Amino acid sequence: MTAFAAFLGDKVERYIELRRSLGYAFNKQAGTLRAFVRYVERSQLGAPATRTMALDFVLSFGDTANSRAVRHGVLRRFYEYLAVYDPQTEALERRAFSRSRAIPPPRILSEAELASLIDACSFISPGIPLRGRTTATLIGLLASTGLRSGEVARLDRGDVDLTNGVVIVRKTKFRKDRLVPVHQTTQAALRRYARERDAVFPKPKGEAFFLSSRGCRLSATGLQSNFAKARKLAGLDNGKPLRPHDLRHRFAVTRLRLWHQQRADVQALLPLLATYLGHASYSDTAYYLTGSSDLLAIAAERAFLDGGAA
Repeated sequence: MTAFAAFLGDKVERYIELRRSLGYAFNKQAGTLRAFVRYVERSQLGAPATRTMALDFVLSFGDTANSRAVRHGVLRRFYEYLAVYDPQTEALERRAFSRSRAIPPPRILSEAELASLIDACSFISPGIPLRGRTTATLIGLLASTGLRSGEVARLDRGDVDLTNGVVIVRKTKFRKDRLVPVHQTTQAALRRYARERDAVFPKPKGEAFFLSSRGCRLSATGLQSNFAKARKLAGLDNGKPLRPHDLRHRFAVTRLRLWHQQRADVQALLPLLATYLGHASYSDTAYYLTGSSDLLAIAAERAFLDGGAA
């Protein structure tokens, strides 16, 4: 390792430790900074840390506009810290990369499409059946609870009460824990997966509930990869892209659609749904009201009928 890369690596680790001591999870940011150190080493770059160095690193990913802006922002704040130890460090421009504020609309799967996606999981890796079973169970849990994919991947065995049908979600997006009751069918699917998982790995390497084919915790990368394979096998790659997070949207939209059809007081029930989903405010949950055209149609029809009744 070059002297500059070694110096940079030491400061990165100290910076990560500092941010975590302040209460930040700092996982993705740490990954970006460590990747930057590897880039500097691989490219045999010398001191000081420059704007060009940061720009070339960010552009080497060829990612979306938002991803580039996020990575550059992580580096910009680290450069400010690094300048304390190396005054020659160049300050990075705050708006070197513009962010796109357009949020891609979610793809709301029909019941038939969701069933097709889950069925396709068994064909992901026929030689390693547990991989398909893990993906199918995980997709079913996402669809039936609205959990975030990261929350599901972080679940430990002790977080899943297979007897009472309750999942404990720890360290959520807003660093709070919450209890998520699950339906009996979901509870049964989780029990079935646990039996198959334990039959393959009777001596687990850790406490993770969802395992990779190697018996370790299923990583975010592994989750995304398996999801993409199942999506392709199910014939869902055409048209609007499908992401794991879309299953969270689907859960919220389905619940809101049902409440509208039942003529329930949706505004009064939104705080309950917000708590279940782990939102900081029920106004965040209200965003899902615009999640699908049929939901808007139901809401509009109800508003018309209620207005006529008045």
